[in-house]
Amino acid sequence: MATDHVPPTPSPSGAEAPRLVQLRQIPPALAIGVGASLVLLGISALADEFQGVLWNDLPDALGIGGYSSLWIVLMLTATGIAVGLVVWKVPGHAGPDPASGGLGGAPLAPGVVPGLLLAATLALAGGVSLGPENPIIMANIALTYWLGRKAAPSVPAAAWVALASAATIGALFGTPVAAALVISEALAGQPGRGSLWDRLFAPLVAAGAGAMTTELLAEPTFDMGLPPLTDPGWGDLLASLVIASAAAVFGLASCYLFPSLHALFGRLRHPMVMLPLGGLVLGLLGALGGQLTLFKGLEEVKELTSSIGSWSSGELAKLAVIKLLALLVAASCGFRGGRIFPAVFIGTAFGLLAQALVPEVHPAVAVSSAVLGVLLATTRLGWISLFTGAVLAPSPAMLAVLCLASLPAWLIVTGRPQLELDEHGAPLH
Repeated sequence: MATDHVPPTPSPSGAEAPRLVQLRQIPPALAIGVGASLVLLGISALADEFQGVLWNDLPDALGIGGYSSLWIVLMLTATGIAVGLVVWKVPGHAGPDPASGGLGGAPLAPGVVPGLLLAATLALAGGVSLGPENPIIMANIALTYWLGRKAAPSVPAAAWVALASAATIGALFGTPVAAALVISEALAGQPGRGSLWDRLFAPLVAAGAGAMTTELLAEPTFDMGLPPLTDPGWGDLLASLVIASAAAVFGLASCYLFPSLHALFGRLRHPMVMLPLGGLVLGLLGALGGQLTLFKGLEEVKELTSSIGSWSSGELAKLAVIKLLALLVAASCGFRGGRIFPAVFIGTAFGLLAQALVPEVHPAVAVSSAVLGVLLATTRLGWISLFTGAVLAPSPAMLAVLCLASLPAWLIVTGRPQLELDEHGAPLH
């Protein structure tokens, strides 16, 4: 998912002192950070409540197993029908084709936001293998730009896009560090006056406010309970290099399959054919893979890592492959959602597979390295991939190992097709 479209915060004019300009940026940045977090938390809470109704209350009332194969197929197909209706009938058609969208982008019209958020909520609750990040960022950019232009028409659109993007990423990860990494990556090589920290000032304020709001209200965590790596050796480094590279190759398979699968669904043309059929395929994959291969994957990852050693290599390989296929289908047929959280599940299953095959490999090394490799392949966001792999098993030693493991993995994926298409359906490189 490319981020080169996230523009820098405008530099102050020569007549204004940078410190005064930065002070003026603080109130709107704080407001945007809090607002972005509240949108994320609101949609997440709504999806969680709806998920409980669909997967617990309703099947209990009908006397059907909530995660039986029949119910999984029925629910995913019904979710496809519901999202298809939103895409077809709701004004704005739930935004552009998600296959050609990354994190951020140009502001959408505010009238598109309700349909986009509704489609994302239905997908999250219905068990689709996509996360909330892309539609939430798009919605927050649209709302921030619309309100910002009304409050301060002279401020360039670039400023509102940067603030909304940083605020939402901070809220998603519960820390402004992730937002700073993404924005700094986007700013690299772009013209602009002032130092990098001058240009990051307002986005960091927004990201910090978003992260703190999320922390105070929801207490999110990426802690998977993995045993810490305290004393890495040459064997740990070798294992990390190999696993990250192998996981990158595995993730790249989805990038090569994506254009063909997207074109195949595109031939169906109508959302009321594409999405219900996609939902049916997802339901069949879910019935084959079981409950863990449903939904965005974050809670399922915690369940996966809570019982390390109890999964056979065959079970872990099946989970990784099915989740990869589910992510491909969901992204190809038009469901609205992001790919980072499902990719984390895929990487975790792949890492545990490596650890099951070679038990001498430390679990933290296996999981963090595999998540790093899969994310590099599917997102091409180097900093986010490294950051996510590191926070799954937080320790300075693990971070040092991952920094080295990212180098061969990046060489494998760079210049290869991405899990994102242009407006003509061709893969980005």
